[in-house]
Amino acid sequence: MTLYALKPRFQALLRPLVACLAAAGGTANQVTVAAAAGSVLLGAFIAWRAEVLPWAFALLAPWLLARMALNAVDGMLAREHGQRSRPGALLNEVGDVVSDAALYAPFALLPPFGAGGIGAVVLLSVLTEFVGVLGPSIGASRRYDGPFGKSDRALLFGALGLLAGLAGGLPAWFWPLPWLLSLLLLITAIRRARGALAEAPT
Repeated sequence: MTLYALKPRFQALLRPLVACLAAAGGTANQVTVAAAAGSVLLGAFIAWRAEVLPWAFALLAPWLLARMALNAVDGMLAREHGQRSRPGALLNEVGDVVSDAALYAPFALLPPFGAGGIGAVVLLSVLTEFVGVLGPSIGASRRYDGPFGKSDRALLFGALGLLAGLAGGLPAWFWPLPWLLSLLLLITAIRRARGALAEAPT
């Protein structure tokens, strides 16, 4: 069970907003670009001010929630309002990877974490999504298997950012966390690969 399983309920809440956005001429690609651009700008700001403004990490929590909503909105616009396109599909996947990297990388500047552990998390996050998107290339579906998918990562890093921002930092005993998350990401990548292979026609 991951947060991705709750996506249909989340989408139901957003559906009236999506209908209004579509009626106003909004497009899925515009929403995708806005989510990626906002993530890069926020990540850059946090990295720039991390040492002097620890509270900046608290901005991650509301933004990650907003980004989850934007991700749901662009998908619904594409599927439910006739906006599917090949460029849009590529933009969506690339935007997610860029956003994740931009938002998680500043944690390398936050003690007790470091560049090694957070770098591994960013790299394995990219690998996990890459494996997931390879499913259709072998005749399977796009894989979203857990235990540490995109929504789960957003929840955890949002909570870490909120804790760091409100407390002015993180406890020293949090130092192994990036390596534990890296292990979960590796398991997720393996599960997605196995799921795709099992689903693909022989």
